[in-house]
Amino acid sequence: MPSPQRDDPQLNTATIKSGIVAGLVAMAREHGIGCEPWFSGLRLGPAAFDGETPVYLSYRQACQIIRRALRSLPVRGPGLVLGEHQGIGHFGLLGLAMLTAPRFEQALRLGIQYAPITGAMMEMDLDEYDDGAMGVVARMPANDAELEPFLCEELFVSSLMLCRGLLGAEFRPRVLELAYAAPSYASDYTHLFACEVRFDAPRNRVVIDSRWLQASMPAGNAASAQQIIALCEEQMPAGQPRSEIVAVVERLLRQRLADNPREVEIAAELHLTERTLRRQLHAARTSFSQLHDRVRNESARALLADSRLSIANVGAAVGFKDAREFRRAFKRWTGVAPRDVRAGEKSEA
Repeated sequence: MPSPQRDDPQLNTATIKSGIVAGLVAMAREHGIGCEPWFSGLRLGPAAFDGETPVYLSYRQACQIIRRALRSLPVRGPGLVLGEHQGIGHFGLLGLAMLTAPRFEQALRLGIQYAPITGAMMEMDLDEYDDGAMGVVARMPANDAELEPFLCEELFVSSLMLCRGLLGAEFRPRVLELAYAAPSYASDYTHLFACEVRFDAPRNRVVIDSRWLQASMPAGNAASAQQIIALCEEQMPAGQPRSEIVAVVERLLRQRLADNPREVEIAAELHLTERTLRRQLHAARTSFSQLHDRVRNESARALLADSRLSIANVGAAVGFKDAREFRRAFKRWTGVAPRDVRAGEKSEA
């Protein structure tokens, strides 16, 4: 029978922010474990996770790396360990949006709605109960008994740390239900969650009592919340997600933008011929020049917001030695001159 991860195009597009993989790489280094073999055949390595720029992976790629990691890491309950080291800051904009919501119920709904921007690898829904409690149900996009415990551990424990950061250290769920057998370290679950934990349940679910849902958020601010939610919306995966090859080419372009890399150089970095790279990008309905222009355009617009940089400096940062050439290219991309974008930002301020 064909693997669902191989056949489903949604699992082969690069929409997963790589926080989980970055955490596993850091864990490997902490334990002196070489993790280069985890990335065999994937056109990237552990060094890609050292910078501040997030790496995006497909669900298939992420699962492959995690599966290899779990087989080599000498760690008891790696998902529990990884999740326990996360807090509000690890959730980025989403953590801030939840922090500024009026009540925890609204914060929880935001957490479910915008979970994709954090790199969550499980799909989540809400259950509502007659007594006012709510349940967060998590499921894998493609069933994988080997990975399910790890992904549940990481999701539920990191969410627990987030909730305690928002509501205080005394927060605890009513019950945690897990659809897999109890591991040898099951007592660690009870210690962390401080609630009843049921294994071999019909589904993966954590139930939260109404008294927590009605709690006011200490930093609740409607105006700030709306602004942050708008930013979260911008970071949600697009309707047409990037293919794996598009994501990796974009990453390499951003790393070398000032050098104006050529297609043949990027192909060589990926151990591909220029013709093969061109064919793969064509299959993804794009081209190297389109990706190059898109990355330069996005980077230039971001740099123009810094008034300390001259137009020539911005052009040089995105690979143009001649400022006039940059101005012409920018107008071709956007329909306006760089100075007009900067003037517009000043007037809005």
